[in-house]
Amino acid sequence: MSLLDELKNAQKEAMRAKDKIRLGTIRMALASIKQHEIDGRTNPDYVAIDNDGVLAILIKMVKQRKDAASQYETAGRQDLLDVELAEIAILQDFLPKPLNDEEIDNLIVQAISESGASGMKDMGKVMSWLKPKVQGRADMGQLSGKIKVKLNA
Repeated sequence: MSLLDELKNAQKEAMRAKDKIRLGTIRMALASIKQHEIDGRTNPDYVAIDNDGVLAILIKMVKQRKDAASQYETAGRQDLLDVELAEIAILQDFLPKPLNDEEIDNLIVQAISESGASGMKDMGKVMSWLKPKVQGRADMGQLSGKIKVKLNA
């Protein structure tokens, strides 16, 4: 079952359960996906959105909510912070299981050896090797920091 189908089924379940927060969050995600499809149709090279595209949209939505949550926390707006944290939890239900630190370190070592990276100039090679394997399962900013440490060592 595709991720888009999972979202649509979850929307139906949330409607039946009368879970307003979950329903609203899923509707927001589906609206973002639909907007992406509509925007893409103007492009002559348009290809229908696939699981990777849906995953990228969900990751972006989680990142946006994390940024908003940190701003609400700084401003002392607990009511808005709680909404953002609830939305993050709902969106993360549709993301793949996150990698732990050991798995990330093993993948970085494998990426460095397979890409033949020898220093910081090869950072792009390592990132391009890793990105499809960790998409949605690791924070790319933290991953980048760990790669820099390994390449500088």
